[in-house]
Amino acid sequence: MKMKTTTSLSKYATILAFAGVIALGAGFATGCSSTRTQESTGEYIDDSTITAKVKAILIKDDYVKAYQVSVETRKGVVQLSGFVDTADQKARAASDAATVKGVVSVQNDLIVK
Repeated sequence: MKMKTTTSLSKYATILAFAGVIALGAGFATGCSSTRTQESTGEYIDDSTITAKVKAILIKDDYVKAYQVSVETRKGVVQLSGFVDTADQKARAASDAATVKGVVSVQNDLIVK
């Protein structure tokens, strides 16, 4: 009787392991692709890199007050938001952002106060 229980548990464990591998494979197959509402891992990393580079350029530009500007990137589109003192600062921030490799476009939502 003990042998039958061990064999049944062994078969059950094998079936569960196989099902887990299939589920894991399906997750990898769909988890790394992007959809209309979700970025892939690669796109997220690229967007994070673009955001960091745009922020770095804005910090180096003494004319633009970088601490007043928020930067977000989605699929290469950079969105600038926050407040600046002049229209020239707003334009300069957008111009700076557009120079970063990988930027598809810049959505300049900065508000001149």
